[in-house]
Amino acid sequence: MNITKKEITISRQASMEACLFSVQKAEEIGIKINVSVVDNKGLEMAFLRMEDSFIHSIGIAKDKAYTSASFGFPTEQWTTIFKSMPHLEHGFSNRERLIPFGGGMPIFEKGIKVGAIGVSGGTEEEDIICAKYAIEKIGLE
Repeated sequence: MNITKKEITISRQASMEACLFSVQKAEEIGIKINVSVVDNKGLEMAFLRMEDSFIHSIGIAKDKAYTSASFGFPTEQWTTIFKSMPHLEHGFSNRERLIPFGGGMPIFEKGIKVGAIGVSGGTEEEDIICAKYAIEKIGLE
């Protein structure tokens, strides 16, 4: 089971597995990443840092997961939102922990948000690839 029974949130086992699967994909594509998985409230459940990954990416990975959990959509959507509503960029871009670029993705089970994952260390595209791979491999959406 990938969610806890007390409330609908990602389990610690699935969180740890998601980190490991993200790293597995990062190794496959030749990058070094940091990965964070949070529960449905944005509280960290698991974190993994690859050796020689960017130190600054630790906080970015954690904030990508937090941003995606708190809004319920992938962090790269902020680029589109800001383009269509530029007035929001000024206010939101200054918000603590809000990451407006790719690599953070919500995690759903049967349409219910159970958590989120944040990957940082590669390009936006590479971070998204690692996050999507992890979600798929743990059997969630």
